[in-house]
Amino acid sequence: MEKSLTATVLFSCTLLISLFVSSSAQTCKNYTFSGNQTYSTCTNLPQLNCSIHWNYYPSNMTADIAFRKNGATTSNWIAWALNPSGPRMAGSQALVAYLRSDGTLYTYTTQVGQTGSIVPGNLSFEVPNLTVDNTGGDMTIFATLKLTSSLLSTSQVWQEGPLTGGNPSQHPTTGENGQSVGTLNFATGSVTSNGVSNPKDRKRNVHGVLNAVSWGILMPVGIIIARYLKVFKSVGPAWFYLHAICQTSGYAVGVAGWATGMKLGSDSPAITYKTHRNLGITIFALGTLQVLALLLRPKPDHKYRLYWNIYHHTIGYTTVILSIINIFEGFDALDREKNWKKAYIGVLIFLGSVAVVLEAVTWMIVIKRKKTASSDKHANGVNGYGSRVQQTA
Repeated sequence: MEKSLTATVLFSCTLLISLFVSSSAQTCKNYTFSGNQTYSTCTNLPQLNCSIHWNYYPSNMTADIAFRKNGATTSNWIAWALNPSGPRMAGSQALVAYLRSDGTLYTYTTQVGQTGSIVPGNLSFEVPNLTVDNTGGDMTIFATLKLTSSLLSTSQVWQEGPLTGGNPSQHPTTGENGQSVGTLNFATGSVTSNGVSNPKDRKRNVHGVLNAVSWGILMPVGIIIARYLKVFKSVGPAWFYLHAICQTSGYAVGVAGWATGMKLGSDSPAITYKTHRNLGITIFALGTLQVLALLLRPKPDHKYRLYWNIYHHTIGYTTVILSIINIFEGFDALDREKNWKKAYIGVLIFLGSVAVVLEAVTWMIVIKRKKTASSDKHANGVNGYGSRVQQTA
């Protein structure tokens, strides 16, 4: 039984990691808008952390659209546009939105000039409904478009740029801003992009998976192994080596995740997640101290071993708790897709259930051993007394 339980824990660890990684594929269909608006078609745009959602009604050639920018800031404007003249911002029919200095959201339509000017103005088609929402770091432009036949399948452009003096100013023309063009067919749902896939998206995904697997899965599994497996005599010292493997490999993967996070921060100085960043630095420091402490681990009978154990357990549990909190901070920053968070919640529920079961089993074994030891002690005392009586007689 004890050997099968050890095998089950190790198998569960491997299974959890594989399930989490495989379930982290992202899709815009998982996003829930405020007001419970739903859209039959959507796509993640490969640049600038944006997505476009829509419902098309062929009977009157109208479309309800939602253009969403993840990680919008108060110092930037966002825009989405159609341009039948080609895949470029100049000459396009655009919807623009930003947060004013007084805290109010502002959205308007504009025909982008050849010089890139985006002053308010009417479009070549009607936009009977136009609103903007900013929830949880996502800014979304909602609109109803009365399309013409030339706009059913056309070029689309999306952009973000800085605010200067509270007004939109010229956006960059290089990097992702220069690639955020493509085509869109409202009727068929076909979307293409003229730009390459966003390398920052890949880095964010790698950063998220590395940290969730290391700090959020391997570290807690290592603690579970250390707390519960050592009670089984058949495991012997193997529990320690399994614990060390989980913790050191978790730390190694975590270092890679921390490094990708620092790189992302340096590549995007205008986008900061202070809580997530500060927690990440703290967790990395605590994890490093924990690893270094292994080099100073006293022998079990050393007079300072008790203090080392207190230090080791305190730092270990603190690191894991902060890691779980920071993983959810990271999900909120990535927030474009909800299934990452749901998958990790499932992992935590599973690990928590395993810990509860093993806690109960551990106490049962400990209590049983105490009763057995007490019975043996009592039996030995009786036998000794009986022997002395016989000798006296």
